Amino acid sequence: MPATQNRRMVAVILLIPLVVLLALWAFAWPAARIAPHDLPLGVAGSAPAADRLQQRLEQRDGAFEVHRYASEDEARHAIENRSVYGALVATPQGTRLLTASAASPAVAQLLREAVTAQAPDGTPVQVTDVVAAPGTDPRGSVLGASFLPLAIAGVLSGSVVTLLRLRGVRAALTLIGVAVTAGLGATALTADWLGVITGNWWAVAGTLGLTVLAIGGTVAGLAALVGPPGIGAGAVLMVLLGNPFSGITSAPELLPGPVGAIGRLMPPGAGGSLLRSVAFFDGSGAGGPLLILGLWAALGLGAVLIGGRRRDRPPVAPPAHTHEPALAG
Repeated sequence: MPATQNRRMVAVILLIPLVVLLALWAFAWPAARIAPHDLPLGVAGSAPAADRLQQRLEQRDGAFEVHRYASEDEARHAIENRSVYGALVATPQGTRLLTASAASPAVAQLLREAVTAQAPDGTPVQVTDVVAAPGTDPRGSVLGASFLPLAIAGVLSGSVVTLLRLRGVRAALTLIGVAVTAGLGATALTADWLGVITGNWWAVAGTLGLTVLAIGGTVAGLAALVGPPGIGAGAVLMVLLGNPFSGITSAPELLPGPVGAIGRLMPPGAGGSLLRSVAFFDGSGAGGPLLILGLWAALGLGAVLIGGRRRDRPPVAPPAHTHEPALAG
């Protein structure tokens, strides 16, 4: 018994600091390396002024993914469709900057500062916010902060379903019920009370609920397949990695290396992108994130059903051994 207690003591001493270091790395490292990486940006206008703008952007190797448009109207349309985060428009009076703070206040601020710094002294830069963030949350702080509670809600739902030993269809229905309730409650709080999210109310509620379901289904599905350790694996995947890798508070293209690409494929990142689409852009760009969330939810619920069926299967009785009477010699 003392040897067992000693091993547990050493495990606690080593594992908890390791988890803390992992969390610190996951949250602090991307935040400390914010910079554009293939950030979609438009350039509009006629040559040669537009050509010079494009060349200037392409000199920053790997920073921008330049999309060329013939006119300012085309650039505005691309911003509204979430094809680009903003656009530089070459005009006879100078460069005009188009932004979309609703897509990312951090990107809009970065573009504004970069264009202003490159403008000749005393030359004003006209900035137009094509799709503005709501005045109640101009920096996107509330929207960004709302996804950590959603991730925690998903992890809690998957954990509680597992610990209460709900299996199969009952577990799946419980997860769906929690997701629906959480989506409705979160929308009532953020849209009706705080007024920081606009757009179609039911589309927003569906987005938030589907995000919770994708996370909760993944946690419960892992636990159904591998047992209680699946809860820890799901929590690490969704909270310690999925949330800081999501780019919700900035943009996936501002995160270092492959972090942004990984984050967009996980429920928190896909949920954040889908929420911006349905809340501020009339659903533009919603297809990809919706597919990702749907796949996570379907795989998680599928694992819950498969794991429940496997555990409910009655054990197979060993074959009976018949003893033949010994032959008299």
